[in-house]
Amino acid sequence: MKNTRRSFLKKTGAAITISTIMPYIWVKKSLAANKDIILGHQNHRYRVIEGWGLLDASKNPVNDCHEMVEDAKGRLFMLTNETRNNMLIYDRSGKLLDSWGTSYPGGHGLTISTEGEEQFLIITDTDRNQVIKTDLKGREIFTLDYPKEIIHYNKSEEFKPTETAINPINGDIYVADGYGMNFITQYDYNGKYIRHFGGTGDTKETFKCCHGILVDTRDPKHSTLIITDRSHMCLKRFTLEGKYLSTTSVPGSFICRPVLKGKNMYAAVYRSTSESLANSGYITIFNEHDQVISTPGGTAPKYIDTVLQEQKKDHSFTGFLHPHDVCIDSDESIYVPQWASKKTYPIKLERI
Repeated sequence: MKNTRRSFLKKTGAAITISTIMPYIWVKKSLAANKDIILGHQNHRYRVIEGWGLLDASKNPVNDCHEMVEDAKGRLFMLTNETRNNMLIYDRSGKLLDSWGTSYPGGHGLTISTEGEEQFLIITDTDRNQVIKTDLKGREIFTLDYPKEIIHYNKSEEFKPTETAINPINGDIYVADGYGMNFITQYDYNGKYIRHFGGTGDTKETFKCCHGILVDTRDPKHSTLIITDRSHMCLKRFTLEGKYLSTTSVPGSFICRPVLKGKNMYAAVYRSTSESLANSGYITIFNEHDQVISTPGGTAPKYIDTVLQEQKKDHSFTGFLHPHDVCIDSDESIYVPQWASKKTYPIKLERI
C-alpha cells in the first residue's frame, strides 16, 4: 500500500536508536526556535506551550505517540506503542498522573466511550491484530479479532485495525481496518457483528487506507459516519448503515482521523504530497459545512470557486514532524501526539 505509515517506516528504517535524553534536547531546541509563535488562522489561533508534557524518558519512555483522549474528569490519556508504558495519563498542566500497559506493541487507535456513569477505552493494535476494550485503569473487558464473517479475511495477520468510533446513542462500535483490508465493520456494544462495508479500491464506496472514523452527531436527527480515505486525500461520509453519501477533498493532505468538538471538526495531517516525508504536518480545522477554516502549522486555507486548494506545511514552525491525532479539551486547547518524531511527547496548543 502506498503512502502509509508502514511503507514510510520501511523506507526510512523503523528502528531509530537514540538516547533517552534526545527527546528533551530536540523538543527544547525546536520550541525555543518557536517561542511565542502563534499558529492558525481567522479566530482559531493558538499559542505553543513550551515544554508541555515532557517526562523522564528513562522512566516513562514513548515511541510513536499515536492518539489521545480526554475523560470526564479532564484527564488526558495518551497511547504510545512503547510497551514499558503504553498509556500515559496527564492532567492539563502536563503533569503525569499515572501510566499502565505493557502488552500493546502496535497500540495505534484510541477511543473513549461513555456507558452510563462509566467510561471505557477502545484500543486498536496493529501488531496484535485486535481491538481491545479496557476500563480506564487498563483492565481488559473484551477483544475483537479479525472479522471471520467477512470472507475476504483468511487469517488474523490480514487485520490491522487503525481506529474505532462509538455511536453514543446505542454503543455500536465501528472498526476501521486502515492498514489491513480497508473494511469498516460494525459491532454492537457487546462486540457482536452487525455488518461491514468498504474494502480496498478506488470507487467512492471503497478506500485506500481508511485510517480514521468518526460518528458525526452534530445533526442529532441524522448522525452519519465520517471516514478518512487517507491515500485518496479525502473524507467520505456514510450513513450509520454504510451507505455512501458524499466526499470532501483535502488536496495534498493525508488526514489521520477526524475529531469533533462543538460544531467544528479537527484532524492531524502527517504530510503533504509536495513536502518531504522527513518533516511535515499540520492541524486542519473544519466548520460544520466541512470547510477548512484554520490550519495551525500549515498555510492558510484558500478556496477558489468553492474548491479547497492544496495546503502545505508552514516551515516557520518546526515543532510538527508527523502529527497523528488531536485531542481538544474543554478550553479548546489542542494536544498533538506525533509518530516517527524522535520519540517526543505531545505538543500543546493553547487557544487564544
